Amino acid sequence: MKALKAAAADAPSEARSGTQSIERAVTTLRVIASKGRRGMRIAEIASTAGLSASTCFRMLQCLQSEGLVDKDEHTRKYTLGSLVYELGLLARPRYRLNELCDSALHALAESTRETVYLSERSGLEAVCTARTMGDYPIKALPLDVGIRRPLGVGAGGLAILGVMDPDEVATIVGANAGRYEAFGGLTAANLLIAIAETRQRGYAFLDSVATPGTGALGVALPSHGPLAAISVAAISGRLPLERRGEIAALIRKQVDKVSSVLWDLRGVGPK
Repeated sequence: MKALKAAAADAPSEARSGTQSIERAVTTLRVIASKGRRGMRIAEIASTAGLSASTCFRMLQCLQSEGLVDKDEHTRKYTLGSLVYELGLLARPRYRLNELCDSALHALAESTRETVYLSERSGLEAVCTARTMGDYPIKALPLDVGIRRPLGVGAGGLAILGVMDPDEVATIVGANAGRYEAFGGLTAANLLIAIAETRQRGYAFLDSVATPGTGALGVALPSHGPLAAISVAAISGRLPLERRGEIAALIRKQVDKVSSVLWDLRGVGPK
């Protein structure tokens, strides 16, 4: 009986430990994914993930042995492994938003001549899932497909926050507060001001925040319960005030088209 009681007492502790290990592993993968194909060294991973160097080292060894991360022996940088891609092939949603938005992105790239992005919400982050480049010779390329950033970093993530419930926004910004400074010194307080401006303006606009010399505008889709945002990025000199309104109207037109398709797929209408 004593042995059973001891085992029962240990069970919650073991469960917490197991859950914590999973949380740390997922956090580590998210941190590595935030740099895309550029990879990260262990010191940067540990610092960003809030792990000790020894814990991070053990975590990476395990993830590498399972094929979830790869290590470049020359640069000593870690990137996502092939197993992540292989598992992703089986995680097929009912529809793929990047496919639904393909014609919209190309239409915007053609009409603006700039770089157009689709950013999808993933929990506390926004993930770039598609990019289409216009023919203007000087490109604004702040993002690669697959890059993850905290919601609010970049015009797409800011546009999503701009149409969300204020209480949920406060929770997300609070949870990400410690991560924002890594992106051009952005702070939670400054972001809240930008969110209020986005609500008033009707679209997100950032200039030289995460990427110096680059500006971007974004519009969320759909406007109620946003899943994603479409944004247009350009060198700052190509986004004077009068052109911002023109580009925002072009984005909104494409967003409305995609949103209509989304409502049909879901079998409901907009609220």
